[in-house]
Amino acid sequence: MATGEQAYEEDALSDLESRRRQLGAGLLRGGAFAVALTMAPAAFAATQIVGAGSTFDYPFFSKAFYEYTAKHPDVTVNYQSIGSGGGIQQFTAKTVDFGASDVPMNAAELARTKAPVLQIPITLGGAGIAYNLPGIAKGMHLSREVIADIYLGKITKWNDPAIAKLNPGMKLPDMAITVVHRSDGSGTTYIFTDFLSHVSPEWKSKVGTNKDVQWPAPSSVGGKGNEGVAGLVKQTPGSIGYVELAYLLENDMAYALVQNKAGTYVYPTIGTVAAAAATKPNVSSQDFSIVDTACAQCYPISGYSWVLLYQKPQDAARGKLVKEIMTWLVTRAQPIAKTVDYVPLPDNVQKQGLNVLGEME
Repeated sequence: MATGEQAYEEDALSDLESRRRQLGAGLLRGGAFAVALTMAPAAFAATQIVGAGSTFDYPFFSKAFYEYTAKHPDVTVNYQSIGSGGGIQQFTAKTVDFGASDVPMNAAELARTKAPVLQIPITLGGAGIAYNLPGIAKGMHLSREVIADIYLGKITKWNDPAIAKLNPGMKLPDMAITVVHRSDGSGTTYIFTDFLSHVSPEWKSKVGTNKDVQWPAPSSVGGKGNEGVAGLVKQTPGSIGYVELAYLLENDMAYALVQNKAGTYVYPTIGTVAAAAATKPNVSSQDFSIVDTACAQCYPISGYSWVLLYQKPQDAARGKLVKEIMTWLVTRAQPIAKTVDYVPLPDNVQKQGLNVLGEME
């Protein structure tokens, strides 16, 4: 790249970071601002590619697609952060060029598309357990079983002996626990309920693993998107919720050290999520779960997110452009992930993604 182009790219990204810091949590509250920001370098772009789905992916996509447009001013990517379930619906209806979901489409969903679909791992992250307890900052210890019992509605107070035993010396309030979950069809919910199903036979038999479930705790309330759950937890004293790491950090939320299968208490970090991914070197759309892995360094609520593409797009020219963008996103854009608290795809997973993209016509 020429020196002038490098300077333009650096200035564009510097401007993005400046506005991101000024707006703080506002960046993660909705898709409209992200789309406008992504489009800013190329107001008169000739081609706009449209995608929809996972809110889990949104912070990474927002910055990555901004950088792509800075390098290719004739192209913009309008990504609608509406949740994995909504993304799958729009992708199936063929109203978008690509979908994004934190869980691959299942056999029934694939059948409804009536066309061959390619599913490619695109990013990697962790869902933290956020809480709002006045006077108690980040660092509460929560075991696997305690988290399951809270979401089952069996533990209903913050000073319950099971929580107090894990946190000696912490002044836990006699306060009811408000259980916050996603109200929309969510891949993040799939990852979290997959974790709960691994931990609790009762959860597995009564509730199960899915993008949308019947939440058994009487105190349960729902928020739309990761931003909705984060917002509810922030404004509700006594609440607990599962929120993707980038949203936790952006919103300066308190979150727990979570016990993994090896018995270690760990935070969701780039290192602990990467350790979980390393336990499954060959990930595919049929074999993708990395929750509750048995290693001391692993964060137990980790998962891949996926891009959904048609193998034979209806518009060949747009399909070719989408393939170019996704090839860049799977490979050269991966270092961007770290700058927004996601984990870059391991090299072997990048190669697997490129192999799948090679099937796109």
